[in-house]
Amino acid sequence: MSFKPLRKAVFPVAGLGTRFLPATKAMPKEMLTVVDKPLIQYAVEEALEAGIEQIIFVTGRGKGALEDHFDVSFELEATMRARGKSMAAIDGIRQKPGSPVYVRQQEPLGLGHAVWCARDIVGDEPFAIILPDELMVGAPGFMAQMVKEYQRLGGNFIGALEVPAEETDKYGIITPGAIDGRVTEVKAVVEKPAKGTAASNLMTPGRYILQPEVMRILDNPVTGAGGEIQLTDAMAQLIGKQPFHGYTFDGQRFDCGDKAGYVQANLALALARDDIGPAVREFARGLLN
Repeated sequence: MSFKPLRKAVFPVAGLGTRFLPATKAMPKEMLTVVDKPLIQYAVEEALEAGIEQIIFVTGRGKGALEDHFDVSFELEATMRARGKSMAAIDGIRQKPGSPVYVRQQEPLGLGHAVWCARDIVGDEPFAIILPDELMVGAPGFMAQMVKEYQRLGGNFIGALEVPAEETDKYGIITPGAIDGRVTEVKAVVEKPAKGTAASNLMTPGRYILQPEVMRILDNPVTGAGGEIQLTDAMAQLIGKQPFHGYTFDGQRFDCGDKAGYVQANLALALARDDIGPAVREFARGLLN
């Protein structure tokens, strides 16, 4: 089968990060580091690994550090070169001219509204959505795994991850149909179903590949849960009209929008490093003892 290639990814990064105050008072939450790399860089690298060509940031006020991070830093680079220091840590950060693209979400009206703000740049193409708060660690990355199946099946894809049954009331949960390996037919997505009513234990951890028709639905939004424009509501109008698949991630998830999840991510990724892992492991053992 032949499908339009996936070239663009939208990163909704306009949130205020209130759960991490005071750290996020003057710094975007997406710039919080896991070991030595900001969350947003992990997300962008995941997209680039999957073959994404254009990065679209939907930002808000106070997000200038995001733009600076992916821009040229002449003074820093010149100083490092003059001192003979390795450029490996920053060589991969800078993007080609024209990417990233930055658009503003002027009001915090929900994830659906944030995605809609990128409509003119997305145009009439399929596009990915990546939520940087959700740090996904796998080889290959989550989006690369999804793109492989998208190239096989086309349609729309929602990332999926199994959670304990007692936690399904915390997430958007997939109502499943036919199962083909890690691919599950999506019959519906229910936001935070009441305990004991979930149709599965597959939650949606912030990774999507959507067809452009979802933007036409968001042109005439309906206010949903929390008084916000919900992406889930727009997708619900397409389910049954277009193919929808869930892809169960082969890897680890860290919820870095949560303080405990953020600390866990730092510990897990630090322990996996050859350069600092042994020292962190020794410290952790002593601390736990």
